[in-house]
Amino acid sequence: MDMTSSTLGGLPGLELQTIMDYLARYFLASIRLAGFFLAAPFFGARYVPNTVRIMFAMVVTFFIFPRMVIPASDMIVSGPGVLMVMSEAIFGLGCGLILLICFSAVSMAGEKIASTAGLGYAAQIDPASGGQTPVVSQLLTLFLIVLFLSLNGHLLVIGLMLESYTLLPLGEGKDIATLVQGGISAAGYMFFAAAVIMLPVVTLLLMINISIGIITRSAPQLNLFSFGFPISLLGVFVILYFAAPTLGFAMSDLLSEVMGRLENILGDMNG
Repeated sequence: MDMTSSTLGGLPGLELQTIMDYLARYFLASIRLAGFFLAAPFFGARYVPNTVRIMFAMVVTFFIFPRMVIPASDMIVSGPGVLMVMSEAIFGLGCGLILLICFSAVSMAGEKIASTAGLGYAAQIDPASGGQTPVVSQLLTLFLIVLFLSLNGHLLVIGLMLESYTLLPLGEGKDIATLVQGGISAAGYMFFAAAVIMLPVVTLLLMINISIGIITRSAPQLNLFSFGFPISLLGVFVILYFAAPTLGFAMSDLLSEVMGRLENILGDMNG
C-alpha cells in the first residue's frame, strides 16, 4: 500500500517526480523544433493551427529524444536554464525565418509581374500570411510550395533541424551573430532571386508596353485602356504559360540555395 500510494496510477516504480523530470527534459528538447515550425513556410502558415505545429514538434522530437544529451531538469528553473531556453527558441525561429525570407522571393516577383501587367488590383486575402497579395503572387507561391513538397524539401529541412542537435547540442552556447548574418544574407538573396524569376516575364511585358505606346502614338484615336490593357492581360498569361518550365527550374534552384544556406549556417555555428 505504501509503494502504491507513492506512485502514479498504482504502477510500481513510476513516480510522479520521475514523470515530471522526463516531461521537463522533453519540453526542453522540443523548443528548437517548435520555434522552427512556428516560423517556417508551409509549416507556419496561418491555416495551420498552433496546436498542430506544437504537436508536430512533439512527435518529431520523440524520434530524436533517446539519442540526445539533455541537461538535468533542475537547470530549467535556473538563470542559465532560462538563457538556454531563449537560445533554443531564437535558433529555431531564426532558421524558420531564413527559410521564409528566401521563399518570399517568389511572392515579390509575382507582385512585380502583376504591377507591370496591370493586375495589381486583382488581389485577395493570402491564407498563408493573412494580407492582401496579387493573384499572380499567390499562384507562384503555390507553385513553389508544390515543388517544395514534391522534391521532399520538407523532409530535408526537418532532417537538417534534427542534425542540428548533433552539431549544436543542448546546453551549448549558440553564435546568434552568425544566425543574424545568415538572415541578412538571405534578405539580399531574396531580392536577387526575385529579380531572376521576374526578369524574363517583365522584359517581355515591357516590350509589349513599348509596342502599345508606339501604336497609340502613331494612331492617337486608339484608346490606351481599351486597346493596350487587354493586350497586356492576355500577354502576361501567355508568357507565364510558356515560361512555366523555366520558372520551375528557377524555383528548384531557389530551394537548393535555401537548403545550402541553412546547412552553411549550421556549419558556421558549429565552427
